[in-house]
Amino acid sequence: MDDRFNTAAGWVLFSGVVALGLGTVSSHYFSADKVHAPHEGGYPVQAEEDTGGAAQGPSLATLLATGDAAKGEKIFAKCTACHTINAGGANGIGPNLHGVVGEPIGKGAGGFAFSDALAAVGGNWTFDQLDKWLTSPRAFANGTKMSFAGLSNPEDRANVILYLNSQGSNLPLPAPEAAPAADDAAAAGDAPAGDAAAAPAEGDAAAAPAEAAKTEG
Repeated sequence: MDDRFNTAAGWVLFSGVVALGLGTVSSHYFSADKVHAPHEGGYPVQAEEDTGGAAQGPSLATLLATGDAAKGEKIFAKCTACHTINAGGANGIGPNLHGVVGEPIGKGAGGFAFSDALAAVGGNWTFDQLDKWLTSPRAFANGTKMSFAGLSNPEDRANVILYLNSQGSNLPLPAPEAAPAADDAAAAGDAPAGDAAAAPAEGDAAAAPAEAAKTEG
């Protein structure tokens, strides 16, 4: 009986020692400084490139200079459900827009009841203000009664503004920006032809004293 008990106890003790040893070895092998990165990582996640705002494009002045009022008239056709534009036209759901370019914002003629939000903007309907308004009426005057979402295409907005301007306003268009000047480096590379002609050739410089001596002799 004692022999069997001693044998069993010995095996239990031996198993415990083995388990302890394996635990120590595995913890050492899989420690943080032993773990290797996989040979191939997952798909990289690219952050969106910071463009610093809306995409750059031609200025409003440039778009107006190259725009087409006839195209603007076609786009404006969808606005006639709410607006008239003929001289002396009646107000509808929206105000009559004859001569709107240059007139006070939210104070238009004809007795139309503009929203307080639009009337509070102040100033006049300049080309730039009209462009902002047509981009998003709600962003321009939060609380406006205008339900139109806006025109996202800058060329469409410019064409509509040209058409509006042709209907009783006819204000002069803003001048487009001047083209950028040529780089100084490029300008410096274009040496004037006269400079090369003015510099005497090496042989001519050497011959000059001899010719002078003949003349003096």
